Amino acid sequence: MATTNSAGRPRLADRRRPGETAQEEILDAAAELFTTYGFASTSTRKIAEAVGVRQATLYHYFATKDDILETLLGTSVAPTLEAAQQIRTASASPAAQLHAMVTYDGTQLWTGRWNIGALYLLPELRTERFRPFVRMRETLRSTYRDVARDVLDLLAAAGKENLPDADEDIPLRFVETLVNLRWDDAGHDDEPQRTADAVIRALGWGGDWEALHAESTALLRSLRGNNARA
Repeated sequence: MATTNSAGRPRLADRRRPGETAQEEILDAAAELFTTYGFASTSTRKIAEAVGVRQATLYHYFATKDDILETLLGTSVAPTLEAAQQIRTASASPAAQLHAMVTYDGTQLWTGRWNIGALYLLPELRTERFRPFVRMRETLRSTYRDVARDVLDLLAAAGKENLPDADEDIPLRFVETLVNLRWDDAGHDDEPQRTADAVIRALGWGGDWEALHAESTALLRSLRGNNARA
């Protein structure tokens, strides 16, 4: 017999998804189905069934499947971009800023309930509908480039030679490898920090790693503290 969780939310089964609201449950189900079976192969009916609600209830929260994908993508990249911009303005060395950014970004991709990063290359994202998400990713890319350029400028000033170009997008390219590692069920529990180390190393930095890790960790703790006070 159908149950009712709250007004306007008739259910076909008991709650089977994490989330405090029907919208969060729908997003969780969609994330699983999109990343497991593909966006094109997933219907709103399948999403509703995975949540245990009627399809009409799903349409109360999301008019189309594109709406669901747009929300999923936005909630994935927006916190990372906000964190990167906060780290960018913090009082810390450029190397520590970059290390903290990559660690934060990598942690979101590596530890999320579903491998949302696998959706970043969907062909559907080339349409105008998803331009806001694409712009957010480009802003994140630019932030990475700016901090990487600061690191490289300091290394060049210290006499370091044969440095890479900041426009090679080394930070974002390394972070995106986490999506593939997760897809292949490979990597280590501390893969985000290992990736951050690899980014710094690829830029040619060779300073005090213990001090760098301490400074990066302090930046990330500051982020958590700000979120706790929000």
